[in-house]
Amino acid sequence: MMLPLQRLLTRKAFRRGLLSVAVGLILNGCAAKPESNTLQAHSTPPDSIAKTNEVNERSLFDVYQQWEGVPYRWGGETQSGVDCSAFVQIAFQDAWQIALPRTTQSQSKVGTQIASNEAHYGDLVFFRISRHSEHVGVYIGNQRFMHASSSKGVIISRLDNPYWASKFWQFRRIYRPN
Repeated sequence: MMLPLQRLLTRKAFRRGLLSVAVGLILNGCAAKPESNTLQAHSTPPDSIAKTNEVNERSLFDVYQQWEGVPYRWGGETQSGVDCSAFVQIAFQDAWQIALPRTTQSQSKVGTQIASNEAHYGDLVFFRISRHSEHVGVYIGNQRFMHASSSKGVIISRLDNPYWASKFWQFRRIYRPN
């Protein structure tokens, strides 16, 4: 069963066609398929888990739609300009009422580090851009993540893009209350 966000992203990616691929290949930013919500208790009925996942995805996608295209600004925290860690902090607060630290370095220490093959919707994804520069985004499944790119603003990019793949550092899971 495809969740609403997956359908929207699939349609959007199809419409953008080769342009999206080209943009992804030249992207220079600040730099798996979704699984069941493992945060739910094992006694929760499967239908309830699916509805919770759908609501969680819709909440995060609503945040993305509000911020899509906002330009990157180092230290920015507003619609006139935002940096990667502020965007992630705002997304978690607005979608799930979860407070995250402000900086990428601080965010890279919260939650639990997980293997790439365990990543699912809503996990944080981190990149080491250079020796002294890190980048963070939110994984949304199907090798995609939303983030504030220094060159394109708030966008959705692909983890399997050669640039991002070469800079990948870690995934971290932030546990959300039911």
